[in-house]
Amino acid sequence: MSVLLVVVVMLALALMGSRLFVVVGAATGLCFLLFVADGDAAVQLGRIVTKMEGLTTKNVFLSIPFFIAAGTIMTRGGIAKRLTDLARALVGWIPGGLAVAAIIACIVFAAISGSSPVTLVAVGSVMFPTLIAAGYPRRFAIGLIASAGSLGCMIPPAIAMLIYSISVQGSAAVDPSDLFFAGFIPAMFIAGCLAVYSVIVGIGVARKNPESKQPFDAGKLWDAFREAGWALTLPFIVLGGIYGGVFTPTEAGAVAFAASVLISCFIHGDVPTKALPSLLAEAATLIGSLILIVVLAFGLNDFLAEMDAPGVIRHWAENAGLSAWQFMLVVNAILIVLGALMDSISATLVFAPILAPVAIQQYGIDPIHFGVVFVVNMEIGYIAPPVATNLFVAAAIFRVPFTEVARAIVPTLTIICLALVAIIYVPTLSVGPLNMREGVAFYEPFPWDGAPVVAEPVVPVDPAAPVERKAETIEEMMKRRAAERAAAEAAGS
Repeated sequence: MSVLLVVVVMLALALMGSRLFVVVGAATGLCFLLFVADGDAAVQLGRIVTKMEGLTTKNVFLSIPFFIAAGTIMTRGGIAKRLTDLARALVGWIPGGLAVAAIIACIVFAAISGSSPVTLVAVGSVMFPTLIAAGYPRRFAIGLIASAGSLGCMIPPAIAMLIYSISVQGSAAVDPSDLFFAGFIPAMFIAGCLAVYSVIVGIGVARKNPESKQPFDAGKLWDAFREAGWALTLPFIVLGGIYGGVFTPTEAGAVAFAASVLISCFIHGDVPTKALPSLLAEAATLIGSLILIVVLAFGLNDFLAEMDAPGVIRHWAENAGLSAWQFMLVVNAILIVLGALMDSISATLVFAPILAPVAIQQYGIDPIHFGVVFVVNMEIGYIAPPVATNLFVAAAIFRVPFTEVARAIVPTLTIICLALVAIIYVPTLSVGPLNMREGVAFYEPFPWDGAPVVAEPVVPVDPAAPVERKAETIEEMMKRRAAERAAAEAAGS
């Protein structure tokens, strides 16, 4: 009944249109109040305050406000249009060239802003009317831009990757710069699949409307390159600085912010300096909501740790007799469903700390590889109905009903899901570049036998505890664990 009450409260808040941090906070508070032993719930809830204080000491998290502010400024400026014009001049002459140009523009802008919704807004507002005017089907244009915009989850410096690196600890911990490096080839692989689809559609469009292709013009390409030159320096400054050891991912956020102000306000003059305070206030609103979500999700993670959620999943996997490839298939199917029902950031904060240790310790999955696969699933979550951030954004900027956007996304969503299967079972796509950088073999085999790489320590069990753990209710488990902690503290004193 207690679990049902939590679910009902969360659904009621969601249906009333409550903010996400309200839903997550209510779930966290109810879980501690209902399932933690009497007298201990208030102490456990107090850990949320400690989490909020500790979050300010996480260097990786401190970079996120800078990247959000930089993306807000660049969205208001003309950087997206300059990048789009350059992409059109570069590939607009091939069949489907305009669609491929939209993908390229999304990739480059995502490498600057690090945000999927920001990329969709900036590039989609420019490319959608252009594709329609060139004769591309309306649903194709909607689905392609919404999908390509979600590549912002994977293109460094992706905020989704920063969130993942914050959420996982211990054996599953990853360096965000390694995750950036590993995510580049999978992102290019997905973009390539979408480009092939675009060319196939573009061939049919070109037959009906030959003017959908623009002739190659070296002069226009040079002019577009000059116009977009300063914008193109941003990815090289940010990523080059990180991998060149000039600054850390945290410092890269400050560099991206300073560069966006310099280019948008003083070089291009697209954003007047008097507009900066309002833009920073807009970014601060987004940052404030994100901080609350992260802190409350961390509190929920503590509750799940008290419930020994990773141990329960590991026990289930052992009883089910799942091999490594079966475990990854099941986990990714679950993640796609979760991503379709939850905000991707919340899903990462809640489930990455649970699933990553099991994948790594029980099945020998590489931590970086699992991180990339998890982020790809969250990319799918951005475009998978019913709770799909990019679909709501697309419906707003394209001025079409949400149901039409949901239907338009089906072909490209299918392509990305198929690409995900390849990324899961070919770890070389993600880990290979890191191996090459470290001077080891580029090829990384998938651990089909699931041999664990870390032995799980044996935890002493109270002899009075039930032998059959599955027979315990959540309340009984929480009371037993509280009693074990109290006994250990008494013995230590």
